[in-house]
Amino acid sequence: MKEKLSGSQHRLSIGLPVFNGENYLREALDSILAQTYTDFELIISDNASTDRTKNICYTYAAVDNRIRYYRNDRNVGAPMNYNLTFILSRGEYFKWASHDDLLAPEYLLRCVSVLDEDPSIVLCHSRTARINERGAMVGNYDHKMRIDSQKMNERFRDLISIQHNPCWPIFGVIRSDILKRTPLHGNYPGADGNLLAEIALYGRIFEIPEYLFFRRDHPQAYTQKYVHTNHVNYREQMAWWGSASLIDITTLRNLSEFLRSVRRVPLKWSDRLVCYEQIFDWFTKEGWRLIGADLENYFLCRSSFGRKFASTVQTILRRTIIPIIEKGEIL
Repeated sequence: MKEKLSGSQHRLSIGLPVFNGENYLREALDSILAQTYTDFELIISDNASTDRTKNICYTYAAVDNRIRYYRNDRNVGAPMNYNLTFILSRGEYFKWASHDDLLAPEYLLRCVSVLDEDPSIVLCHSRTARINERGAMVGNYDHKMRIDSQKMNERFRDLISIQHNPCWPIFGVIRSDILKRTPLHGNYPGADGNLLAEIALYGRIFEIPEYLFFRRDHPQAYTQKYVHTNHVNYREQMAWWGSASLIDITTLRNLSEFLRSVRRVPLKWSDRLVCYEQIFDWFTKEGWRLIGADLENYFLCRSSFGRKFASTVQTILRRTIIPIIEKGEIL
């Protein structure tokens, strides 16, 4: 991997990982370069695209020396490509950007101002609006998470239930010194939720009350291909994450990483015990339900026998173990 063009050091680094993003990349770049806050570098990591992504990036980098363009020799999976943009960054603050999303012109300025004014805030984002393929607003992704709570345990408890909440704050502006203490994006589904939960152990996540971040829904978006669908191609999904596992029980991996986060972050023993209790509570109330879905996702791309096996496991969980857990009989 070689750097093509580079600029001087800036206070904020923006990492834009991309693979075959020619359809929306120009709009995303225009949105970033039109920001009223201009003290940033833009790091583009091209994951061996086979479309016109490289040509588009060269064109933009040639006219703006804040852009640093890299191209991987091979596709290393989405999480590793995301992580590369941070590893290559040099700013005090860092933000991930997607090739198909848009920002309001004042987004960066508002976020940086919040972080400058309050050291207890480790990540700043805005409310998230939903746009379609043509860029028209069609909805929003409001949530009820207590991510700005002064109480660490409330932030953590809400974020470990990320399966039921959007994790768009991961695209906010983050303090780089905090992000460096984390393992960054893992190569398993839901890793962005695990990363957010660990970041919240270090401090508050502030949400600007205006809609300044616009998440694009389109047929090739990850959420459309692997989240809001009943026909997930397990092999294809795991390839997106760069996982070489033959089978990956995502919920158990999420559980393991939550536990590791609590061990890794320097916490008082009282806070650590509260976090362990919350993880146990989450697993007994939600995690058991998700294991069956993990098995089903794996076996859906296998034989009809495999699909029947996954369905049977889910039925057993629903009729036996889950009711016992919900009644609190094992606690």
